[in-house]
Amino acid sequence: MISLPVRGRGASHNPANRFEPIEIVRDRWEDPEDPAPRTQLFWDTSRTIIARNASPDVGFETSVNPYRGCEHGCVYCYARPYHEYLGLSAGLDFETKIFVKEDAPRLLREALMKPSWTPQTLALSGVTDPYQPAERRLQITRGCLEVLADFRNPTAVVTKNHLVTRDIDHLGELARFGAAAVTISITTLDDDLQRRMEPRASSPARRLDVIARLSTAGIPVGVNLAPVVPGLTDHELPRILEAAAEAGARRAGYLLLRLPYGVKDLFQSWLEGHFPDRKEKVLARLRSLRGGRLNDPRFGKRHRGEGPFAAQIANLFRITCRRLGLNREPLHLSAESFRRRPRGVQLRLFD
Repeated sequence: MISLPVRGRGASHNPANRFEPIEIVRDRWEDPEDPAPRTQLFWDTSRTIIARNASPDVGFETSVNPYRGCEHGCVYCYARPYHEYLGLSAGLDFETKIFVKEDAPRLLREALMKPSWTPQTLALSGVTDPYQPAERRLQITRGCLEVLADFRNPTAVVTKNHLVTRDIDHLGELARFGAAAVTISITTLDDDLQRRMEPRASSPARRLDVIARLSTAGIPVGVNLAPVVPGLTDHELPRILEAAAEAGARRAGYLLLRLPYGVKDLFQSWLEGHFPDRKEKVLARLRSLRGGRLNDPRFGKRHRGEGPFAAQIANLFRITCRRLGLNREPLHLSAESFRRRPRGVQLRLFD
């Protein structure tokens, strides 16, 4: 389906939910005079907050996701299909209907207090960005970080939003015990491309500023080129790594674009709406990485691809990192200082 771009959104329409037999077609999204859909927040009443991951090619086993859905609206986001489990669409619904786990800090504190909890790195977050626009007002991620700092539980944050600098106090406290690391995702340094592809995320310059601020504060920070879009952003790989290293990043990683389920159709529609002249080149490159398909879900292949072009990207990344001194030392977050503390325990004798 080809739809006109919607101002301020990554997706241009709501594709059918693969689990639902009925599709609602809203022709009004084809009218550029109609207002863009507004963001709606819904309370998520989950009773547990720590999610466990068994995927062998993901660098964490446990995570906390304060939000379902993401207003950043990144058109390529692999998390979009999760909204279909809620009876919604992976398209506009994913970036306009945000489910908020208001009780996340309380649930996290209860989980860490349990004797069954083995101190280990918790990722914030494993699916959607913990610093999307609603966080500025709701401060749920900040509440979770306060709990994690109180327990000194090792924490790894992944974000593309400048708002993470607000929480340098908690991240800095964790870093004092070797228990904090932040990774900033950067897809492109092209402002126009970034606005089209990630309409409500921080600009490239602001993300580099995050790296500089966290590095100055003594918080280990790295960059993740995620995703690398063949035929669209892959040529920027050396420049992004150079800019990140200059800002203070000491480690780096990359992920190739993957298009699970409905994301495949959304991305093709986005290419047609924004870069029709590059569409076939991008799709052809993707197929060359994915065995002739647009998506390869196999562990170990979905993030790196295969074939000559995949090897070329991997070699370029490795050589550039070596030249810039990135990834010289492996990152290890420590749980040695973990402590269990009931809510309300005072640190000082006199208050």
